[in-house]
Amino acid sequence: MTDDQIAAALEAEIAAGNFMPAAWRGKLDMQHGYRVQLAWLRRRLARGEVQTGWKVGLTAAAMRAQQKVHEPCFGYLLASGHRPSGHAYRFADLIAPGFENELCLRIGTRLQGPNVTLAQAAAAVTHAAPALEIIERRGAFTDDLPLAMADNAQQHSYVTGAEIAITNANQNLGAAEVAVLVNDTLAETAPGSAVMGEGALLSVQWLANKLAEFGLAIEPGQVIMSGSFTKQYTIAQGDRVTSNFTPFGQVQASFTA
Repeated sequence: MTDDQIAAALEAEIAAGNFMPAAWRGKLDMQHGYRVQLAWLRRRLARGEVQTGWKVGLTAAAMRAQQKVHEPCFGYLLASGHRPSGHAYRFADLIAPGFENELCLRIGTRLQGPNVTLAQAAAAVTHAAPALEIIERRGAFTDDLPLAMADNAQQHSYVTGAEIAITNANQNLGAAEVAVLVNDTLAETAPGSAVMGEGALLSVQWLANKLAEFGLAIEPGQVIMSGSFTKQYTIAQGDRVTSNFTPFGQVQASFTA
């Protein structure tokens, strides 16, 4: 079967509620999983969806060791999945949801790998916004990582606050910090250096070079959900989340009945 045929088959299975379908377990390696993901993206674009950018996951070394992978992972973002800060989700519409606390970075100039440097990545990032990635655990992520990549790496949507311009004063993203409040109770504080060991600019560099393996680049105007400062949180019905990113501001979401 072609990548497009596999994407169509998986889409039909998932639409029927068959997440991580048994017939496809163990059939894909990571590169093939990405090819199927990108074929699925092309199918969505052909139906009129608009891609806004990319997500980078598994940016913590401990998570990669746990998953027995040597590098982060990527997925795509769609305009239909973008929500403004303060958005109220209907909990019943989500599948085993969770959230991660990230910076959403806007790209001003094209980044084409395979030899993008960290300095080039830093120069391309024009703005950062406080953000929440809303994920769905559509089956056990750890059971078959390539199949999870084909299903867009748990991505459901993303919530962003106001964008802040990157300047000399705030461009060290590793020095940023997040304070996460769940139902008005402080759950955690974490540094930006938790992302890739030094900060989210390394996520941009990695992504540009990884996309080159598939003939793709990060395009001007795209945004990148650049990896979580914290662990992945489970969402319960009725939860309210407020994440304060120093020095980039606040993002909020709630999950109603």
